[in-house]
Amino acid sequence: MAAQNLAPVSPTLASREFSFTAEDFGRIRDLIYRRVGISLSDRKSEMVYSRLARRLRVVNLGSFRDYLDALEKGHLPDEWEAFTNALTTNLTAFFREQHHFPILHEHAKAKRTPFTVWCSASSTGEEPYSIAITLAEAFGSMSPSQVSVIASDVDTNALARARAGIYPMERVAALSPERLKKYFLRGTGKHEGYARVRPELQAMIDFRQINLLDRDWPLQQKFDVIFCRNVMIYFDKPTQAKILEHFIDVMKPDGLLFAGHSESFLQVTKAWSLRGKTVYEIAPELRARMGAR
Repeated sequence: MAAQNLAPVSPTLASREFSFTAEDFGRIRDLIYRRVGISLSDRKSEMVYSRLARRLRVVNLGSFRDYLDALEKGHLPDEWEAFTNALTTNLTAFFREQHHFPILHEHAKAKRTPFTVWCSASSTGEEPYSIAITLAEAFGSMSPSQVSVIASDVDTNALARARAGIYPMERVAALSPERLKKYFLRGTGKHEGYARVRPELQAMIDFRQINLLDRDWPLQQKFDVIFCRNVMIYFDKPTQAKILEHFIDVMKPDGLLFAGHSESFLQVTKAWSLRGKTVYEIAPELRARMGAR
């Protein structure tokens, strides 16, 4: 079917600022899949329009077709980052899925330092700071010499917010008064209503931009723990398998992989086995081969 005969994705076209056809959505879906592995379902079309319409206004283009043509032809080289940031989701909270953190605490106490953790989808920072707090409490210290936490994301806007470590008070309200006092500074004056992560806690974390689809991750160490929570739901099964099997290359033989509450990896790959509720370990036969190396 010719592109000009394709119907708009949504019947709300008449109220839209920009025309948005099924072909436009298909191109966007293909581009974001090839770039970062995100698989967009048809029901995401309204979200895609809303988020990318802002980008059309910023770059002063009058149609999605012109915008996508400019991206693919290299006329907007700096726009790829904004395109990717617009289509990634950053839903997170401090100590989200709380049952994981006592497991992390006990696993850390049983290991020698330096203890290494990779938070592979750090979003705006709540998860890696929760990890760092847990490890500080496990080891009784916020010393970077004892703990190494790498926190990565593909979204550079989210990473900038994570590095800043500044949150509205309602974002930290669920933390205990003891944790708030020990790990955060309360804003005053123009910063009233905000809390900032203490520098000592920030020093435990190395924030980096990493695309999980990349063949070579810029990681030199092996990890005791990898957090990859509520990320795989955005990938199709072949992409999930590729990433999960790649994790083996950077994991210590007795390391743990933490997943999101709605994610199950057992039907995706045989490389991992279930250790507990959404907690995985390397499959025994594979772990035995790793130990024999």
